[in-house]
Amino acid sequence: MTEFVYAPPTDDAPILHLDDDLLVVDKPAGLLSVPGRGPERADCLIERLRVRFPQILLVHRLDLDTSGVVVFALTPQAQAHLGRQFEHRRVQKRYVALVAGHPAEAKGRVDLPLVVDWPNRPRQKVCVETGRAAQTDWRVLRTEGPNARVRLMPVTGRSHQLRVHMQALGHPILGDPLYAQGVAADWPRLMLHAEELRLTHPQTGAALKIRAPAPF
Repeated sequence: MTEFVYAPPTDDAPILHLDDDLLVVDKPAGLLSVPGRGPERADCLIERLRVRFPQILLVHRLDLDTSGVVVFALTPQAQAHLGRQFEHRRVQKRYVALVAGHPAEAKGRVDLPLVVDWPNRPRQKVCVETGRAAQTDWRVLRTEGPNARVRLMPVTGRSHQLRVHMQALGHPILGDPLYAQGVAADWPRLMLHAEELRLTHPQTGAALKIRAPAPF
């Protein structure tokens, strides 16, 4: 397996890996992955990168409030190949988060279906009747005072999945403006970071592990 080691930041979204097919960057929290609705939400990661890489193509995205590893394609062939990897769950994703409280177990899986909470969009909610299947594996890394640092490994990729699942577990992610309340919401940012992606290079077939350590 080829491993690309994180380099110190040089701009808002430091490059973690670059070749003829792939561009992988470390997205900062508070920046959209793609444009939102309205001119005030036009500034985003892909448009900033397009200045230097006009051929850039979207593969996946992170929430506005989430930081970490994001991969883009630089050719249509690479985009299609990576898209299939994500669709068929062949990409391994690892996140790190700070959550409120101490989980009773050292590790586990949350298996709760999710659906959009239409009256409160963009919030999502657990719904056994109409929700889409969603699973998240989690493991406690260590406790930090009244909170815990956990590793989150999503099996599926639903919108806000990690945030809703940790809330449902009784340990919301700190700083979450949508799913944490009280003291847990009083943090300078959402304490969720996409730390690692493992995927197959679309051209060479090499196994890639690309990491960016959490800034918190």
